[in-house]
Amino acid sequence: MIDIHNHILPFMDDGAADWEAALAMAQDAQKDGISTAIATPHHANGVYMNPAPNIGQAVQLLNERLQQAGINLLVLPGQEIRIYGDLLIDLEQGRLLTLAGSKYILLEMPSSRVPRSMEETCHELMIQGFVPVIAHPERNAEIAEDPTKLERLIELGALGQVTAQSIAGVFGSKLQKLSLDLCRRNAVHVIASDAHDSHHRPFGLSEAYNVVEKELGAAVSDCFRHNSQRIIANEELVRVLYTGSRKKSQKIFGIFSRKA
Repeated sequence: MIDIHNHILPFMDDGAADWEAALAMAQDAQKDGISTAIATPHHANGVYMNPAPNIGQAVQLLNERLQQAGINLLVLPGQEIRIYGDLLIDLEQGRLLTLAGSKYILLEMPSSRVPRSMEETCHELMIQGFVPVIAHPERNAEIAEDPTKLERLIELGALGQVTAQSIAGVFGSKLQKLSLDLCRRNAVHVIASDAHDSHHRPFGLSEAYNVVEKELGAAVSDCFRHNSQRIIANEELVRVLYTGSRKKSQKIFGIFSRKA
């Protein structure tokens, strides 16, 4: 499995506190069946600033330590970028990272609202050849109140990424129900761990995929898995169209492609 969103890099944000914690997370990822993880430390969220060069160096050091420890996990560079005014400028000037050097870029909204600039930012990124991946939209209060606000962003060309623990019900049945509803609305295209540590917020991807298979079917679960692989390969994602109940559902697959 591939994980496109986690906080395994030490000393950078509220994720791994030190090298020992990072290696413990890596061991957990390996046990969960994850072979590749894109490290996405918080950037410009009002607390943490992690510019691109710092992340590249940290990823290199972590991979070296993983090899020394005999842990079979490849870590690739990325960022979880909070929407902010100079985002497009900083991207152009090389301060921001896409996911594993692909055209996909992980964006975070405030938990309380959808920024007024969100649609414009997504549109501008698409024009420039990037594809916004919206991190954990199920944890956004405005989207929880009105999921059509996420659907509008998807229509513009963005992708939705829900958190594994949300799908698995770890954060409560209400958030699980919303996450599955967003999947049924075709507003979710990838599942990621958003892992921060080995205890309270672990990887847990395999459990999330099992829940998706049970609730939405094996074809949907497989599609989510493959979409994570397509991100690191910089390929077009497949969009899953889910209609009806699970017993009478139809799974229709089509290449998710939008040209600027």
